Amino acid sequence: MPDFYERVYEIVALIPYGRVTTYGAIAKCLGAARSSRLVGIAMNHSHLTHPHLPAHRVVNRNGLLTGKHHFTSAPMAELLEAEGVVIVGDCVVDFDRLFWDPKEHL
Repeated sequence: MPDFYERVYEIVALIPYGRVTTYGAIAKCLGAARSSRLVGIAMNHSHLTHPHLPAHRVVNRNGLLTGKHHFTSAPMAELLEAEGVVIVGDCVVDFDRLFWDPKEHL
């Protein structure tokens, strides 16, 4: 699993400022399309092993901030809003425009 996690972190590190991607998009980029939950587990572990990773830029397939409860020092919504991402009801507004697909860009 550590190799998979590291590959997830490499992709997350490349998500541009002010953009978001999904657990599923990362999984597909890694050739493991059915492993979005495993990507989520990797993201949960990232807070301890890779504290400077922009984990706040990873949301669910609908743009919902499902990982928000893992952000203790700075709320996920605040981190995204500081980058110009509008959040309403724990969901990214204009998700389709802000979505960054790693498979297209890597």
